[in-house]
Amino acid sequence: MTFLTIDIGNTRLKWAVFETARPGARMLTHGAVFLEHIDQLAEREWARLAAPAVMLGCNVAGDAVRRRVEEQLELWDVAPRWVVPGAVGGGVTNGYDYPSRLGADRFVAQVGARHRATLEADPRPVVVVMIGTAVTVDALDQRGRFLGGLIVPGHGIMLRALEGGTAGLRVPTGEVVPFPTNTSDALTSGGTYAITGTIERMWRHLKDRSGIPPRILMTGGAGWKVSPHLDTPHELLDSLIFDGLLVLQAERQGAEVRSAQ
Repeated sequence: MTFLTIDIGNTRLKWAVFETARPGARMLTHGAVFLEHIDQLAEREWARLAAPAVMLGCNVAGDAVRRRVEEQLELWDVAPRWVVPGAVGGGVTNGYDYPSRLGADRFVAQVGARHRATLEADPRPVVVVMIGTAVTVDALDQRGRFLGGLIVPGHGIMLRALEGGTAGLRVPTGEVVPFPTNTSDALTSGGTYAITGTIERMWRHLKDRSGIPPRILMTGGAGWKVSPHLDTPHELLDSLIFDGLLVLQAERQGAEVRSAQ
């Protein structure tokens, strides 16, 4: 029973088909498109795929984008299902003041991170980092409770804000160096250190709270830009969101089986 996962971010839609809906299932194929190309999925990327048996998605790009994706899903006889964060799910207890207002991508990534943590003999706290259009840095304690998180702009938003508010800063992307001596390097280094500093600060907060050095799990399309400059030990993963969708769908199917008995 193949399982289609969809992750709609602010810039791109990423998708993957798995052999079945269970954690650790084999990925059969995957892809990504920018949001402006969503309307071509059924004719291009998805046209050659076998019809999935079930689908679960995560969307932070709004209802209009979701409807465009659902139109493409009409290629198959599969019901579109989208994650709505709740108080609990996938081994995570959602400590947000209003649980449903937590970004679906943040919630699903936490579920994926929690699943990885439980594979350890003695699960540690986890700092869950997503590097994309925005950067989120979330804290999960060793019991899977989401304690809270930070949001900062990604590189692109930082640079556009500086270009829009300051004269003379329209310069090429530079390098990350300890002591920048030109504007390009100063902008790139400053943005990178702002992000890594946020991650390191949350790591210290969670370590102080739990008394245990946390793991850092990093994901997102721009993670490769930040990872080399983060001194704290961490793991860079392709997509915690796909991991989380596998866990949530397996949990949902298990609940459906139990209710039918």
